[in-house]
Amino acid sequence: MALSGVRVLELAGLAPAPLCGMILADFGAQVVRVDRPSQSAAALVHGDVQARGKRSLALDLKQPQGAAVLRRLCGAADVLIEPFRHGVMERLGLGPEVLLQENPRLIYARLTGFGQTGKYAKSAGHDINYVALSGVLSKLGRKNENPFPPINLLADFAGGGVMCALGIVIALFERAKSGKGQVIDASMVEGVSYLSSFLWKSQNLGFWGQPRGENLLDSGAPFYETYRTSDGKYMAVGAIEPKFYNQLIKGLGLNLDELPAQLSFSHWPEMKKKFASIFAQKTQAEWCSIFDSTDACVTPVLSFEDAASHQHNKERSSFIKNDPGEISPRPAPVLSRTPAVPSCKRDPFVGEHTEDILLEYGFTKEEIAKLHSDKTIEIKDLKASL
Repeated sequence: MALSGVRVLELAGLAPAPLCGMILADFGAQVVRVDRPSQSAAALVHGDVQARGKRSLALDLKQPQGAAVLRRLCGAADVLIEPFRHGVMERLGLGPEVLLQENPRLIYARLTGFGQTGKYAKSAGHDINYVALSGVLSKLGRKNENPFPPINLLADFAGGGVMCALGIVIALFERAKSGKGQVIDASMVEGVSYLSSFLWKSQNLGFWGQPRGENLLDSGAPFYETYRTSDGKYMAVGAIEPKFYNQLIKGLGLNLDELPAQLSFSHWPEMKKKFASIFAQKTQAEWCSIFDSTDACVTPVLSFEDAASHQHNKERSSFIKNDPGEISPRPAPVLSRTPAVPSCKRDPFVGEHTEDILLEYGFTKEEIAKLHSDKTIEIKDLKASL
């Protein structure tokens, strides 16, 4: 795989960092998740569900000897993914100025909500806060309603995990030329802002001249909207260009000559009601039979279960099933020569691979036994658990 041989240490965290590590693992990197020992059942509820292809080392970084172990691991690693608030790693003596001095080739990826500098650098936050500060949240939501965030996909995963993985791959590429690592300051606020570059750069093109929820792409237009079907499901309509809009109108059984112009903004609310009443007369399957063979840009809104079994996705093997039977999306994008080969094994238990990892990184059995007796590390005894 493309990232085979790349050694990654991922400090356990929530949502964005685990996705970043999983992306790297899916494409071949050897990812070690550094977990906190003796996690409570409550903590595990919020644990890593994106641990595919990773191994777990349970290490107490709050102990000086635990921090020393991580320093030693970083000396032989290519990448460190660190998800803590600004200053946490410095207090542990594990800041980039220490680790990069010991291993100048290390890529030290710092994935946080607000970044390493600025007024909010040490503040707590979640996806909704980062999207809000980026300006993007002000654009999301329907007419006469409060701004509405789309779950926690934008900041946590797109602006956070994916952008950080991109930064790591870029830094690895540059290191092949310079031989030097570097620090990545991956701010989720800035990641979301960067994702929204089109919104910023299209301000003068007329896309966003109306209040929120009244524009072409934010649920204002009747031809860029979702509509309920007679069986309680939905269809998604994205017929923006006139040639696609014409096919939409034909599929709905309407006459284009008898309707207002497509871009007659004042008629949009009225047209929405007309489209909604027509879509409500047939089932989702019936509408699919009408639109599937056209370029009307009309598709079904699928549940997770339906998405995994949809003919198009099945033909592309877009979803995979692991050994425990869980279905999830296949890694994307698809590379023709060195595609991702995601692991089908179950996710690791906390501390499951502690001993094996430390041996690989050059620790002796005696050193490992001492760390275990000092409770600096935790070794999961699977046999005892079965």
